[in-house]
Amino acid sequence: MTRTDSSPDRFSGDTAARLEVDSLTKQYGEVTAVDGLSLRIEAGEVFGFLGPNGAGKSTTIDVLLDFVRPTSGSVRVCGHDPQADPRAVRRRVGVLPEATGYYARASAREHVRFAAEMKDAERDPMRTLERVGLVESADRPVGDFSKGMRQRLGVAMALIGRPDLLVLDEPLAGLDPAGARRVRRLVREERDRGAAVLLSSHITEQVETLCDRVGILLDGELAVVDTVVGLRERLNADRPIDLTIVERPADFDVATLDGVTGVNELASGIRVTCRGPAAAGRIVARLDVSGATLLDIEGRGGSLERLFLALTDDGTEHVDTAVETAVEPRGAGR
Repeated sequence: MTRTDSSPDRFSGDTAARLEVDSLTKQYGEVTAVDGLSLRIEAGEVFGFLGPNGAGKSTTIDVLLDFVRPTSGSVRVCGHDPQADPRAVRRRVGVLPEATGYYARASAREHVRFAAEMKDAERDPMRTLERVGLVESADRPVGDFSKGMRQRLGVAMALIGRPDLLVLDEPLAGLDPAGARRVRRLVREERDRGAAVLLSSHITEQVETLCDRVGILLDGELAVVDTVVGLRERLNADRPIDLTIVERPADFDVATLDGVTGVNELASGIRVTCRGPAAAGRIVARLDVSGATLLDIEGRGGSLERLFLALTDDGTEHVDTAVETAVEPRGAGR
């Protein structure tokens, strides 16, 4: 199967590029974790970074933060070389790692204040805690927090200093529907103010409705990189998407939204059927703004999840015609 990579061969110097990776390779002895990876992420873009465990996602992120040095190739983060000027990179990047450590006895306020001091950024932790819904718990020990509350605290710490690049590793993991709605809104807000977001996740339906482009990393190489619109065109753009909503404002009539083809009452809420992923993405954004609680997103037919599974299932690549078409070179990446 042909892998696609339409990223630039060399750095453009364009200040709109928040992340430029050129022919990045990282080897650990005889093991190649990342193999000739090239990638460019723009300001105001949410890029979904998918791949199975061991595909090289974490290694790539570690290189751009200068936690790991590359074997060959280069990286520019907001125009800076992480090896030559790691402090400049870390000032402009907000990171939510997959495994975040906290001080159990310290409060959420103290954690955010510490993150601000490390970046020499704003000193008002309450403003950031308000964005993630933790104001009322600001002075509680983080050891008493639920997994979802700790996840939201991690997002708050990543937001410190209005970063130009946000690196979010599994940001929706452990969140209840209300927490997931809040984080989705934050990602859109950061994108709209001009930040780039590198979002690593295994929740493919969430990625499909939130990201602008998607890259699937397999064995250290980009197997697919394309706009979400491009992937939708190749994976049956009109396939229905079902949204399960458990709470919604009384005056919010979801049936009137453009792209809704059906509304069915359930014992605990409603199931809304949308006309394809593009409509689903717009409707999820409207639901998040309205305060509705989205419980689940489920696609039918060809999907990003099918493509992901086809590429990563035990390393085999036996896929149907629709998915084969989806990985043919298109030149849709930047």
